[in-house]
Amino acid sequence: MSRAWRLPLSVCLLAAVAQALNPFAVQQSQPDPCYEENGTARRCIPEFINAAFGKEVQVSSTCGRPASRSCSITEREERPAVRSCQVCDASEPRRAHPASYLTDLNSAHNLTCWQSENFHHSPQNVTLTLSLGKKFEITYVSLQFCSPRPESLAIYKSMDYGRNWTPYQFYSSQCRKMYNRPNKAAITKQNEQEALCTDGHTDLYPLSGGLIAFSTLDGRPSGKDFDNSPVLQDWVTVTDIRVVFSRPHFPREPGGGGGGKDEDPAAGSYFYAVGEFQVGGRCKCNGHAARCMKEKEGKLVCDCKHNTEGPECDRCKPFHYDRPWQRASNRETNECLACNCNLHARRCRFNMELYKLSGRKSGGVCLNCRHNTAGRHCHYCKEGFYRDLTKTITHRKACKACDCHPVGAAGKTCNQTTGQCPCKDGVTGITCNRCAKGYQQSRSPVAPCIKIPVISSTEAVVSSTEEPADCESYCKPVKGNLKINMKKYCKKDYAVQVNVLDMETVGDWAKFSVNVVTVYKSRGDPIKRGDHFLWIHMKDLACKCPKIQMSKRFLVMGSTEGPSERAGLLADKNSLVIQWRDVWTRRLRKFQRKEKKGKCDTA
Repeated sequence: MSRAWRLPLSVCLLAAVAQALNPFAVQQSQPDPCYEENGTARRCIPEFINAAFGKEVQVSSTCGRPASRSCSITEREERPAVRSCQVCDASEPRRAHPASYLTDLNSAHNLTCWQSENFHHSPQNVTLTLSLGKKFEITYVSLQFCSPRPESLAIYKSMDYGRNWTPYQFYSSQCRKMYNRPNKAAITKQNEQEALCTDGHTDLYPLSGGLIAFSTLDGRPSGKDFDNSPVLQDWVTVTDIRVVFSRPHFPREPGGGGGGKDEDPAAGSYFYAVGEFQVGGRCKCNGHAARCMKEKEGKLVCDCKHNTEGPECDRCKPFHYDRPWQRASNRETNECLACNCNLHARRCRFNMELYKLSGRKSGGVCLNCRHNTAGRHCHYCKEGFYRDLTKTITHRKACKACDCHPVGAAGKTCNQTTGQCPCKDGVTGITCNRCAKGYQQSRSPVAPCIKIPVISSTEAVVSSTEEPADCESYCKPVKGNLKINMKKYCKKDYAVQVNVLDMETVGDWAKFSVNVVTVYKSRGDPIKRGDHFLWIHMKDLACKCPKIQMSKRFLVMGSTEGPSERAGLLADKNSLVIQWRDVWTRRLRKFQRKEKKGKCDTA
């Protein structure tokens, strides 16, 4: 052998060995009929088969138990018909006619027939029941007879594995008498699921080999638009078929029928015999599978594609609920789509209202968003977190905690984009963790940062206000007015210790934000500890009666009489406002006790 032939021969041998080791290599390379070459989904359906082939048929009558003799009339071309008889014996395979012959392989060289018992008197029903084991969409039901065809026959279907039966088709030369139906009624779109009765295929002849074939879509108006007809899709769907032979034909005996003492007991009897029972159709997979297969338990199911599942690919797989399940058609594949949860959720649900609002594009709603995300698509950060723009929204750390300061921030929610927390007055920083310029920290959790006091801040505030010509005569200072005694305590409506926090001007008034530390007296509406406003007229403040400074504690004793539209405490030139001294605590408590004993009434 020359060198030129050695290399190709070795390549061929290697290819042959590889194929022998992996006989499915060619099959694996075949394209999936449910998808285009570019991966786009397309409608796919299982192959058309005889769904009855090899299936068990339950029959109500079979000959051979005990052995019996039956006779039939055989037609011969251009010669008189003859009567032939045979013995049916279930114990002898060569003479048996079991129900398995209904769905076995039939050919010209292997003609087998199921046969019923002999019946001698009034017509008796004989029933054949075929279970397909799964929903099929069938096109026809056919029966080829070895005996004369029945004079009356009914076909029923079940869609729930034999629990309920629906009439499918009737055959009879006496439709009204046998089935209470008219002969060959018209079919319209309003009665497309109605079983009809016809006298076709009910002739006596041929005596053997006659055929009855029922087409499920023949004459149905919506048959040409089957993909868009749920009514007909339901009509052709079956799990079981039942055929009931109701009335036989009685062929005449050759020669006019004998009689006498040697009369054959088989004479005058009748039986039914069927050689082939076929149900043509496809495994029902709603356009989402190209084949059916048996699962581990031996049950027939569709090999579902397009993100569908179920025995008939009749629902979407979990997490593929972005649009509702639909049957595939020639125009639309209706593939089930996964919910868009940005990799932050494992479960979702379908919402029809959202689907309609989106123009029928998306209806999925993500459930239990993880990684601190929220929203229908887990597309934004939940409360207390903000987006880290250095990472994509699909990243498991796309959301960072706001970490807003518990005292400095006005809330726990920050800006979703920048992460800036909402700060209280005078507080700054992305997490509100420090005082702004010109502010200093206070001891109040309500106003943690207050303005830093400046020299002559009071004078600066009132510089724009006209100062009284003679403050001394206006204020009328009294000797010893900075001292506190029981008489002054009794004359005032309230006595409180306050911490001055902030101030702003409102018209002719100075509005001080104060924190009431202790309440020693409160006549009328009770004064509670906490944040309050203290109002002082600018005219009084300009003459320093009273004199008040920021960020310091004061004892304020005054009257509640004043403009009611200003909520808070009121101080004027007649009020006692003096810087607090801790030694006054015992004295004021003593005044409280005396007031309770009625000492103020005599003061």
